[in-house]
Amino acid sequence: MNKLSFFEKKILQHLIILVIITVGCTSHDNHEVKSPNVLFILADDLGYHDLSYTGSNFYETPNIDQIAGRSMVFTNGYSTSPVCSPSRASLLTGTYPARHGITDWIGAKTGEEWRERKRFTPLLPAEYKEYLPHKDETLAEVLRENGYKTFFAGKWHLGDQSSYPKDHGFDINVGGWDKGSPVGGYFSPWKNPMLPNRKNGENLSMRLAHETARFVEANKDSTFFAYLSFYAVHGPLQTTQEKWKKYRKKADSLGLADSAFEMERMFPYRTTQDNPVYAGLVAQMDEAVGVVMNELEKQGLLDNTIIVFTSDNGGLVSGGGYATSLLPLRGGKGYQWEGGLRVPYFISVPHMKHKGVKDNTPVSGVDFYPTLLDLAGIEQKPTQTIDGVSLAPLLNGGSLVERPLYWHYPHYSNQGGEPSSIIREGNWKLIYYHEDSRTELYDLNTDISEQNDLATTQTEIANNMQAKLQDWLTDQQVRYPTPDPLFDSIKYMAKLREYEKTVTPRLELERKEMLQDNWKPNKDWWNSLKAND
Repeated sequence: MNKLSFFEKKILQHLIILVIITVGCTSHDNHEVKSPNVLFILADDLGYHDLSYTGSNFYETPNIDQIAGRSMVFTNGYSTSPVCSPSRASLLTGTYPARHGITDWIGAKTGEEWRERKRFTPLLPAEYKEYLPHKDETLAEVLRENGYKTFFAGKWHLGDQSSYPKDHGFDINVGGWDKGSPVGGYFSPWKNPMLPNRKNGENLSMRLAHETARFVEANKDSTFFAYLSFYAVHGPLQTTQEKWKKYRKKADSLGLADSAFEMERMFPYRTTQDNPVYAGLVAQMDEAVGVVMNELEKQGLLDNTIIVFTSDNGGLVSGGGYATSLLPLRGGKGYQWEGGLRVPYFISVPHMKHKGVKDNTPVSGVDFYPTLLDLAGIEQKPTQTIDGVSLAPLLNGGSLVERPLYWHYPHYSNQGGEPSSIIREGNWKLIYYHEDSRTELYDLNTDISEQNDLATTQTEIANNMQAKLQDWLTDQQVRYPTPDPLFDSIKYMAKLREYEKTVTPRLELERKEMLQDNWKPNKDWWNSLKAND
C-alpha cells in the first residue's frame, strides 16, 4: 500500500474526528431519549400524617422523607376510595371505582349476606365486582407493550388466581395473591403461596424490598416498571421488641395523654399518635424503602427513574388495631372524610426543577396512569377510557384546568364509614349520604377538620354540587345500596351504644398495657426474635 500524502493524512484525521463526534453525539442522544424507569411504591393503610415529612413528631420515616424531598408533593392528593381494592384498581387502570366496578374491598359482604355481620344497619350494601376487569388495560400492560420489564411485589387483592398480577401485565409476581392482609403476619413463616418462606423471623417488608432490589439490579441495563406494593402497614400490627422499646420510650418522652379514644358516629377513633407497635411497623417499611432506593443509587439509576410514593387509603384510626391519629383530618380508613381519602402523594421525576415543592392542586389516584404514560412518552390508546389527567403540566411548573373529583362508596366500612358519594370542587367538598339523602358541605380551605357543615347555609353551592354529583352517578350507571326490609332501629341503636360502652374502655386498657415497660405480646415477639431485625 502506498504511503499517504500529507493532505490525505489530514483528510483521514478529520474523518476519524468526525466519526468520533458522530458516535458521541449518537450515544448522547440515545441517553437523552431513553425511556425512564418507573418505581411505584404503594403503602397499605398509611395515613396522610403518618410520616415525619407530613407532620408526625412520633413516627420516623427518613427514607420516605427523602423521596418527598426530591419530588413534587401534592398536599391535596387523594385515593379514589376509603378502602383498598377499589383504589388499587384505580391506580392500575386510571378509572374511578364507579367505572371499573370494584367499589369495596374484595371479600366484603353485600346484600342479605351483610346481615351476617350483625351491624343492623338501615341499608344493605351494593354488589361489586370481585376481580380486576380484564377488558381494562392496566398501566403494566401498556408499559410492557412499549418495551418495559414489569415487576410486582407485595399486596395485590384484586382477584383470585384468574386475576393475579401476571394476568394483568406483570412479568414477575412476588407475593401478590387474593388476600388483602399479611396472612401469618409480618415475620416468617407467613402463609403466602406466592412468597416461599426462607428463614424463620424474616421480615415481610424487608423481603419484598430485597426482591425488588434484585429485580432492579438484574434489569439495570433495560427499562423497567417496578411496582412495590407493601402489605404494611395493614393489620395485624406487629414489630420487633427493639423497635417497640424505642417508640415506647419516645411516646413517654413526648408526654402521654390520659386517654386516646373518642367516639365517632359509630365506632371509637384514636386521637393520639403513641402506639409503639404501629410506629415500629411504619419504621420497618421505611427501612425497606431505603433498601430499594440504595439499590437505585448503587446502580446509577436515580437520574433515569421516576419514583412514585403513595398510599391506597387513609390510616387506621378505627378498626385494624385503632393504630394512629390523623388529626386535624377527620376520620381515617373507611371514612368519607379527609382522613379516609387524603394520602401521601409524591412524584419524583429526573431532572425536574421543582424538587421538594408542594402543590395544593386537588389530584387523584386516577391521575397516576396518564401521568406516567405522558412522562414515558407513550400515548394513551383511543380505545381506553381514562378518568384521570396527566399531572405533567404541574410537574413542569404549570397548572391544570380546575375539575371536580368524585367518589362513590355504596357500602358500610369495617371502620364506621357510611354509604356515601362525594364531590370535591375547588375548596368545596359535598358528601351525599345514601341512608337518608342528607348532605354535608365543607369549605376545606377554612375547615380542614370538617366540623362546620355549611349545607344549610350555603344552599346554592350545595344544590349545584349535588346536581353535578348526581349527573356523574347517573353517567357512571352506579350501583346503590338498598333499604333492608328487616331493619330494626332499636337493635341498631343498641349496637351503637354497645360499641361506646365496651370497645372504648377495652382500647384504653390495651393502650396502657402496651406502654408499660414490661409489656410482651408473646414469648417470641411474633417470631421476630429468630432473625436479625
